[in-house]
Amino acid sequence: MGSAAPEPRNGNGAAASSPVVHQVHLFLVHHGDAVGPDIDPRRPLSSEGRKAVERAAEDAAVRGARPTVVWHSGKLRARQTAEAFWRACNALAEFAATRDLQPDDPPGWMRDRLRDERRDILIAGHFPHLPRLLALLLTGADEALASFPLHGVVALETADGGETWREAWRIRA
Repeated sequence: MGSAAPEPRNGNGAAASSPVVHQVHLFLVHHGDAVGPDIDPRRPLSSEGRKAVERAAEDAAVRGARPTVVWHSGKLRARQTAEAFWRACNALAEFAATRDLQPDDPPGWMRDRLRDERRDILIAGHFPHLPRLLALLLTGADEALASFPLHGVVALETADGGETWREAWRIRA
């Protein structure tokens, strides 16, 4: 009869624990439909855009979205979208405008900020940035056109500090 391999021990002689896997969730949200600049140069959400965002936020909450951080680009339409998700998903979350989320910002900047992040984060942003960020996180390539639902949500998960991501679900507006 063979003997079983000894159980790994830490420096104090106690059984070593296996590494803890910390899963992080990332929710990428394209802002809702906004009025044109000819109507209001600040580009707030249209009434239909606001209703659609509220429905999407409620759907995300039902699916278990509970970000501890909600970031937006600072543009009014992104802030209003982020506020709806913040209220529906976790009104105790940190809420802030942040850098690296403008429409033409390189997606690598945000990818680098997400590495080793331990908090669940919701990002309300813009095209073409969000499709490019999604492609970069899922494939490692900065593809200009990735499948991203217009005014929708894509939920991602990572268990290795943001090195690899997988899609969990999506909401189409």
